[in-house]
Amino acid sequence: MSKITHLTQKLEKDNIFAAVLSDPVSINYLTGYLSDPHERHMYLFVFADKSPLLFLPALDVARAEATLDFPVVGYQDSENPWEKIKAVLPATDWPQVAVEFDNLNVTKFKGLQTVFSGEFVNLTPTLQQMRLIKSADEIEKMLVAGDFADKAVQVGFDNISLDVTETDIIAQIEFEMKKQGINKMSFETMVLTGNNAANPHGIPGTNKIENNSLLLFDLGVETLGYTSDMTRTVAVGKPDQFKQDIYNLCLEAQLTALDFIKPGVTAAEVDAAARNVIEKAGYGEYFNHRLGHGLGMDVHEFPSIMAGNDMEIQEGMCFSVEPGIYIPGKVGVRIEDCGYVTKNGFEVFTQTPKELLYFEG
Repeated sequence: MSKITHLTQKLEKDNIFAAVLSDPVSINYLTGYLSDPHERHMYLFVFADKSPLLFLPALDVARAEATLDFPVVGYQDSENPWEKIKAVLPATDWPQVAVEFDNLNVTKFKGLQTVFSGEFVNLTPTLQQMRLIKSADEIEKMLVAGDFADKAVQVGFDNISLDVTETDIIAQIEFEMKKQGINKMSFETMVLTGNNAANPHGIPGTNKIENNSLLLFDLGVETLGYTSDMTRTVAVGKPDQFKQDIYNLCLEAQLTALDFIKPGVTAAEVDAAARNVIEKAGYGEYFNHRLGHGLGMDVHEFPSIMAGNDMEIQEGMCFSVEPGIYIPGKVGVRIEDCGYVTKNGFEVFTQTPKELLYFEG
């Protein structure tokens, strides 16, 4: 069954006769066509009883028609997209229309209100459930993305020097990935030295790599339509025993969670498996984010692996396991792997060693 057929059957079951997809990743997931319209408009209209229709900028029509086997309609920049949408749709007076609440901005939402007279209902949960369990083919693609992440972080390791800055290392990583055919990183690559790593979302800059300190790498690539995400923290020179102890505590928390994961446990229990290790050591307040997030065509997907989420873990789910300990002014450590749930446990996409690696300062 195609993904669009799956969606149309769901719409029919819920007595909803039309859905509007606005997220380019959602459109790619359902159709295999990927395009970023930037400030322009692109919508996939899916109907319970008719062929779908893709509406997009005229400049992208030829490529879309070469990919898709259903109608494609383009609009010129000088045209009013809402008027054209209303003219080309088979109807606009359905009682309910499903739209992606998590994607639409106010401008697009108000524009769609000029087209449809019915009530808007949230399509996002349906799409989240469809994307939750990955197929064997999807997992294979994510393994490829994970392998490239391992290669990328190794480039980072190879460029560690006290003579370079955080952004110098990032430039080398992304240059090498481009040479290997990776056009896009999953997110802004992070290389954070010393106290800068004590901010979970620190911003790399012109900070020279610090000696006798820890250095954090957080990166991923996008390839074959799927993403990867990993974090490694390494030692430069000879960090003091306190920093090494914090690293080893974070590693113990991650390994404990990885060993705990299996079908039937809950997301909250997975989070607790790691968090309890850190809390028992007295550093719970310094682990200030969820343990993990879903991963797939987007680098952050449903679900969240966190306290309060009683969703049962199922075979085929893919998510990150990334405990961190961030003590301002002293040390920051995060260790992250993403992986997939098997019948009996959890397999990771990234294989870079996790024992504390030491590099000369």
